[in-house]
Amino acid sequence: MCGIAGLARSDGQAADAVALAKMTGAMRHRGPDESGTFATDGVGLAQTRLSIVDIEGGSQPIHGRHGAVLVANGEIYNAHELRQDLGDPSLCKSLSDCEPPVHLFEREGPAYADKLRGMYAVAITDRGGQRLTLARDPFGIKPLYYVEDAEGFAFASEPKALIAGGRARAEIDLVRRDELLQLKYTTGDETIYPGVRRLRPGETLVVEKGRIVDRRRPEPAPVAYTNLPDVELPARFGEVMAESVQAHLQSDLPVSLFLSGGVDSSILLILMKRLMANPLLAISVGYGDSGGEAARDESHAALAFAKRHGVACERLLMTSDHFWSLAPKVAAALDDPTTDAAAVPTYMLGLAAIQADRKVVLCGEGSDELFAGYRRYRPRWLGLRPPSGADRKGAFSKTAVLASLDPRWRAGMDASLVAARAKGLSSVETAQAADLAEWLPNDLLVKLDRCLMAHSVEGRTPYLDPKVAAFAASLPPHARVQKGLGKYVARQWLADADPLYPAFAKKKGFNPPVGVWMAAKSKALIDLLERQPCFAGWLSSAQIAGVMSNAAQDSQPAWSLLFYALWHAHHIQGLSAEGGVEDVLTSAIAA
Repeated sequence: MCGIAGLARSDGQAADAVALAKMTGAMRHRGPDESGTFATDGVGLAQTRLSIVDIEGGSQPIHGRHGAVLVANGEIYNAHELRQDLGDPSLCKSLSDCEPPVHLFEREGPAYADKLRGMYAVAITDRGGQRLTLARDPFGIKPLYYVEDAEGFAFASEPKALIAGGRARAEIDLVRRDELLQLKYTTGDETIYPGVRRLRPGETLVVEKGRIVDRRRPEPAPVAYTNLPDVELPARFGEVMAESVQAHLQSDLPVSLFLSGGVDSSILLILMKRLMANPLLAISVGYGDSGGEAARDESHAALAFAKRHGVACERLLMTSDHFWSLAPKVAAALDDPTTDAAAVPTYMLGLAAIQADRKVVLCGEGSDELFAGYRRYRPRWLGLRPPSGADRKGAFSKTAVLASLDPRWRAGMDASLVAARAKGLSSVETAQAADLAEWLPNDLLVKLDRCLMAHSVEGRTPYLDPKVAAFAASLPPHARVQKGLGKYVARQWLADADPLYPAFAKKKGFNPPVGVWMAAKSKALIDLLERQPCFAGWLSSAQIAGVMSNAAQDSQPAWSLLFYALWHAHHIQGLSAEGGVEDVLTSAIAA
């Protein structure tokens, strides 16, 4: 995993080396092992490297035989097959998984990305620096942001790098701010920073003379429902997942697993145990041993499950003290913000992984979106209501804060649903498609990327694989949801693999008890939040107090306000994230 950045000037002059250095410096956490640059008239590229595959020989930028130069962030799991497809063993000078793509590009041009299997954000310049091609993986696992203005074109793995390099300003789009608060993330290609855009999942951009001249996003081929008998579907699921897990285990470093105790990560543990030659380490997080916190804690079950399968598992206990000390650092890591409270334990898991000298971790993200695991999909299977933006009530829709939010907060999600319906999908497939287009890349995967890369840890997601996605799309409705439970085929496979596992229990989720923790300090929080510069002239004291005093009963609005204040203090006011929540909020008032 790495950080990449680049500049393409509209006047064809040399890229600003100082600006490029500031951009890469802002992403040193993404690639602490080494860095590299390339510059020619009109274009400058840079990369900070986290060495995972071909540690000694995989330095970047990587040069093709005919003048193309590549920097990349990610892992290409079919690199071996691509080497064979190239037909010339002398082309690749290293064992890096990122070298075959540059040679493939020289042969096929921007369409080369259609043949990549993996998670990636890739930038390639050719034609003597006159052309720049950017590509992002189909699921949006790896991030890529850009700015196009009068000066030209700039890109980076994180928005903070574009700001550090002077290509974007630490300012806020107020409509996007309100969308963030309501949905927990921002949709589409626009971010909360005016002028900073995302490459969409699966998108390829071609830039010439600092201007975007082509944009392609191939539509996936229609997938027909499988003809396999229902009884054979669980076994086929296991075969597809095993092949994906095997691909995701490629590494020159030890690979570990985040084990939540849920269906998705438990399946990964069984498959990893079967496929790995070396001992597996799993890491789990719990929230307490009594009261309301224990009800959310699946870590004891995760420990028992791991022990049953002969896997060592480290259990982290996340307490309220961890929450108060880590929350500012989580907000600092999430420069493209998401108010998902699960970011806090994810950050803690990343810290535990690097402390255990584990730079590569497999995770269960994507299973719910592909296999219809969320409860919100259920009523649509029964035909009780059509999928629409109205289904997505915002976090503040039942609070007095709603009156102060721009009503356009739902426009992005509505547009995504309309686009999905236009493809003639069923109601649940429409909802899944909208989640795959927005919720997954702009919330869950941002959270995973930033909270792990803050510790220089690479997160891999075996469910988010083209072959797994094709299998999931081929499942008929009754194979996805049965008896009120989603991911039914996955549950059937897990029940067969481990009859002692409660495979048909209801989904619990991974959310920490932040509402309980905030309620314990609600008076102090209300006093601090009422005086935050980010709320001045926008939210009243009564609105803030109403939300925070109800934190125990409705945690998301309270966490959203607290997170946004911490995020604003660091990313807009430029304050340090060191210290606890009260320290940072106090500094923001005084600034």
